[in-house]
Amino acid sequence: MRKKYVLIGTGGRAEFFYGSLAKDFKETGELVAFCDVNQTRMNYANKLLVSKYDHPEVKTYLNTEYEKMIKEEQPDFVIVTTVDRTHHTYIIQALELGCNVITEKPMTVDAEKCQEIIDAVNRTGKEVRVTFNYRYAPHNTKIRELIRDGVIGDVYSVNFEWALDTQHGADYFRRWHRDKRNSGGLLVHKSTHHFDLVNFWLGTEPETVYANGGLRFYGKENAEARGVKQFYQRAHGNEYAKDDPFAIQLEDNEHLKAMYLDAESEDGYQRDQSVFGDGINIEDTLGVMVRYKNKAILTYSLNAYLPWEGFIISFNGSKGRIEVKVREQSYINSGGEKADEGAIEEKAITVLPMFGQPYEIEVVEGEGGHGGGDPVLLQDIFGEPGEDEFQRAASHVDGAKSILTGIAGNISLQTGQAVKVDELIKL
Repeated sequence: MRKKYVLIGTGGRAEFFYGSLAKDFKETGELVAFCDVNQTRMNYANKLLVSKYDHPEVKTYLNTEYEKMIKEEQPDFVIVTTVDRTHHTYIIQALELGCNVITEKPMTVDAEKCQEIIDAVNRTGKEVRVTFNYRYAPHNTKIRELIRDGVIGDVYSVNFEWALDTQHGADYFRRWHRDKRNSGGLLVHKSTHHFDLVNFWLGTEPETVYANGGLRFYGKENAEARGVKQFYQRAHGNEYAKDDPFAIQLEDNEHLKAMYLDAESEDGYQRDQSVFGDGINIEDTLGVMVRYKNKAILTYSLNAYLPWEGFIISFNGSKGRIEVKVREQSYINSGGEKADEGAIEEKAITVLPMFGQPYEIEVVEGEGGHGGGDPVLLQDIFGEPGEDEFQRAASHVDGAKSILTGIAGNISLQTGQAVKVDELIKL
């Protein structure tokens, strides 16, 4: 019997889910409705359903009609792809109305909202799935396998550097993510992927978190200090933006124009704000130290203005070391093909035994975004998945454990103190 799905939040991340349902999972799932704050954006999503996926239009509901939609459509699952700070509202209401939930990461942005979701799951007995597609990337799954199989023994420490470049990294500073109330900052919105991977790889969870960092490159004050003289609020229609490599021209991209520029009149959201403007209160330079319950430690850094995109990791264990370097193709959210998001341009996994010659691990990437991980994730949530020896499906508990590292990091940034994760919520 086919499962029924509705989706709330038809912005940049939504097509990943509704496009897949419409194209690849017609036999197991049925998309029946969209919900959003913006009717223009929903109309465009329906246009894509028809023209790109040969799927009939679905009913649309404004966000004020969310409860009405669920009661009328009686979905089995609600897919939540709204602004991060609203995730908890829609997740909890869906659970209480008898639906299971599939939510984009991060599950939510702070400890209070996280606790509310956990309590709602316990109260209703319904399910929340968090879509951590990085778990499914073949190279990340291989790392879990190597560590699980004891190739370097017990892992004592991890050094993890994530690089966001001046295209993808800058994009967080043009959009709603630039306000920490909306996104929890990059430690929650972006790093939730990375902290989840460490939990997944090591089979443990965070115990104590200390963080440092700040807004060092983006923002008006930093640009002024570097001698910048010309500023603008947004790129559209501004002469100064035409020669700015950090600007995005919405009118030059048919998809972004239809989804955002043409929809502005309804909600006032501007997708192309200057990364060197006022009002940015998230960090672009971050360092975190985490102690895990199995006594392993993590040193982590995230920088959002680098010349390349990807990550470098080293795992140090009782029998040797694993070194990983992955360079990803740069992209702007919804600015191109979905398969380009996280596409692998270069990767290397090297095992260095304590007493022996180093050797390379070959990993075959699949078709689709994030090294072929995206299609595997979609099969897992919309299809009929088989047994998974790596247990990559992520529950609300996994979602909580990943964001709690970032949430604790945000508290540490404010207080200058280390934060004990178990004191933040009750799982």
